[in-house]
Amino acid sequence: MLSELTTAQPAARHREIAGAFTERVRGTRDWDAPAPVTGWTARDVVVHLVEWFPAFLSAGAAVELPAGPDPAVDPVGAWEAHAAAVQVLLDDPATADRTFDHPRLPGVQPLAEAIDRFYTSDVFMHTWDLARATGQDERLDPDFCAALLAGMEPLDELLRSSGQYGPKVELPDGADVQARMLAFIGRDPRR
Repeated sequence: MLSELTTAQPAARHREIAGAFTERVRGTRDWDAPAPVTGWTARDVVVHLVEWFPAFLSAGAAVELPAGPDPAVDPVGAWEAHAAAVQVLLDDPATADRTFDHPRLPGVQPLAEAIDRFYTSDVFMHTWDLARATGQDERLDPDFCAALLAGMEPLDELLRSSGQYGPKVELPDGADVQARMLAFIGRDPRR
């Protein structure tokens, strides 16, 4: 049986994943701690999530999220304001009728599904980065790890060419699904 996270609708899944990330944000004591993404700190993980998504959303759906605090100065406040704004959008009944048509992506899709596919999944993966950087709970939902991995593997070449993922990391046989998903996106869960 799949976990609730795997079978949830986009608004519920975002609430759960953003909530787990929020716990790691609130638990961070050293924002300058190195993160598993080369050249990033814990602060950079939050900056990335808060900064890339609003422009992506604006370009694909003409939705403007309200600005929050500067994540470089107040990563906790910036993340909380950002996550709340995304949740309001997903909880809005009008979102069900909106579409997403980004110039760099093929086809039109429902807005909530686009947020779920591109953004919520990114928050999920970066939860591990922040947890690893700051010594917090690194466990991710294994069913959702498996679902993400299954969805990304057929797109390997496309994902690598985007520059958004590092080279795959080779793991020993028998690695669990979380380790395999992380290795696929270029993280070495053994370090």
